[in-house]
Parts: sequence; structure tokens; C-alpha cells
Amino acid sequence: MSVTRAQVEARLAELELPDGGTLIGRDMVRALSVEGAQVRFVIEAPSPDVARQMEPLRAAAERAVAELDGVTGVSVALTAHGPAAKAPPAAGGPAGAPPSLKIGGHPKPTQASLKPASVASIIAIGSGKGGVGKSTVSSNLAVALARAGRRVGLLDADIYGPSQPRMMGVSKRPASPDGKIIEPLHAHGVTMMSIGLMLDPDKAVVWRGPMLMGALQQMISQVNWGDLDVLIVDLPPGTGDVQLTLCQKAEPTGAIVVSTPQDVALLDARKAMDMFKTLKTPVLGLIENMSTYVCPECGNEAHIFGHGGVEAEAKKMDLPFLGALPIDLDTRLAGDSGTPVAAGSGPMADAYAQLAERLIKGGIA
Repeated sequence: MSVTRAQVEARLAELELPDGGTLIGRDMVRALSVEGAQVRFVIEAPSPDVARQMEPLRAAAERAVAELDGVTGVSVALTAHGPAAKAPPAAGGPAGAPPSLKIGGHPKPTQASLKPASVASIIAIGSGKGGVGKSTVSSNLAVALARAGRRVGLLDADIYGPSQPRMMGVSKRPASPDGKIIEPLHAHGVTMMSIGLMLDPDKAVVWRGPMLMGALQQMISQVNWGDLDVLIVDLPPGTGDVQLTLCQKAEPTGAIVVSTPQDVALLDARKAMDMFKTLKTPVLGLIENMSTYVCPECGNEAHIFGHGGVEAEAKKMDLPFLGALPIDLDTRLAGDSGTPVAAGSGPMADAYAQLAERLIKGGIA
């Protein structure tokens, strides 16, 4: 029998704090996640100074949850809300002192540029509307570039709907040994980071614009990206705060716009291109996704969403047309399983390899 979220919360409600109340009663439990027999959560102290005194409570909470029937693994992190009191570090420092790392919040106004010095170029993958396959293109393009020998990073900047952890097959929470720099994860030859790795995957992100901008700033400038030839940024749909912050602060080399062929999608794609133009970010090209559907039984080709609309738009706007990608069952299954189709072999892997090669020959990646 697997443990439930209610059982975990009930057990944590039994742990009393030294100054009264419980972890649940004082609302100090964050990002509680129950995945089968694995339980993960964060205890957020009111300040870093208090957090330093709460390690015994953290350990007690870990033991208490581990005793529940059906639990085989428990991971409990200890963090803090608010700034730490300034004090010189003691020689050697206390062993195992917990980091204070909070994602989101107002961006730092003093930082002129977010672009890491170790990243040669940043390519934003955008779309005017959701559901056109932008995240699928981002993950597969990143993997294809890595297979072509490039050092590639993938940043999931779709704060409200992060999907790259699932598509890239990672779920481990990134570490931050010093509470300042985040160590990214690695999958399929790609260095990656997503807000979805830092928060409860079942919880909605209900943040205003400043929180979004603060989170984006952290995921670009506080992540140990290492030396990269290209950082692919999977943007959220639309023309909002994240796009504005990225284009104004991170100095992207350019943007690729993904759209499906039908007129409704192209209406929004034009707005995305106009946004990049307004923000002085070059549009490197357009990709037509879900361009055709080939029946696996009879081989008949159907144009469910129309065909050729994006190529015609690219020609009209004198922009490169980077290619057309079909609706493909293997692509969907690969994304859901955590191994992008570009990591394997076959027609779709070849299509993404050709797209990557085109960007490399063009000096973009």
C-alpha cells in the first residue's frame, strides 16, 4: 500500500517546534511531493539563523516519515525565508550547514546583464500561442546539437507550465551547496535547468510578474552552466514578462519561432515576431510543426492543420524557413518517456539532425 499526502502531513503535524506549534500548523512545509514510495519536501524556516538551529528537527521529520508504511525513501531539505544576518564565516564552518536558496522573488536591479560569460550564444525558442510543440522542438533541437558535438544547455523558462523535466527524463532536485549557485542536471548530453525541478510538480505556480522575472534571473545567472556553445531557452507562449526580461537582460543571439500551419496559429506567431523585433532580438528563422500526418496503416498523407503556411509567412517576411516537422507518434511517445526522439535513430531523429546542422553551418549554434 502506497503512502498518501494526507498521511505524511498527519505525521508531520505530530512534530512540535521548540517555541510551540507544529511544522504543519506553522505552515513551514513546502514542495511536498509523494511519488509512489518516495517522499520529498522542504522545511522553510523564517530566517537563515533559525534554520541553522533546525537540523535536529529536519532529521526528526525525515525519520518520522520514513517510519510510515509504504515509504522506502525520504528526502527533506531545509531552507529559509529572508536574508541572513551578515557575519564572518567561522574557520572551517559548521559541517552540513544547510543552504538558503529561495526560487522566485523580485529581480536584482543592480545586475546589468544576465548572460553568463561562459555561454557563447543564447537561442530563444518562442511561439505566439501554446500547443504548437515549442517545448518538443526545444528539447529535440538541444539533443540534436549535442549529438553534433556542440556543448549545449537547455533552460526551461516556461515558468507556469514547465515540461522539460518530463521530456528530458529528469526529476532530481538540483543541488546548491553554498545556497547561491545552482548545480544543473545533465541528460542526453545536455546541461539543463527548469523551475519544474525546484517546485512541487503537482502545484500551480501562482506568481505575479516580478516573481517570474526573479526566477528567470536566478535560472540564468545563478546556475553553474559551465562552458557552453549554445543555451537553448524554451520560452512560455505569448509575449509576456519572461520574454521581455530575457530579451532585455540576457542578450540572446536570436530567436526561433515555432508555429503550426493554420491561420489562427500564424496570427499569434506574427505577434511573437513583432515582439522580438520590438525588443531588437533577431528572428533566426521559422519552423512549421505538425505540418503533415502520414497514416501508419495506409501511408496516406493528410494536412490536418493545413500545410505550407509557415513557409509562406517566412518568405513574405524575408526570414529563413528552417523546416517542416510532421505530426509523429514516436515523437510524442519519446517525449512522454523522457528520451527525446532526436536521441535515437529514424526519420524524426534525422530531421532534427538536419535542423541542427543548418544552425551550425549558419554560425548560429
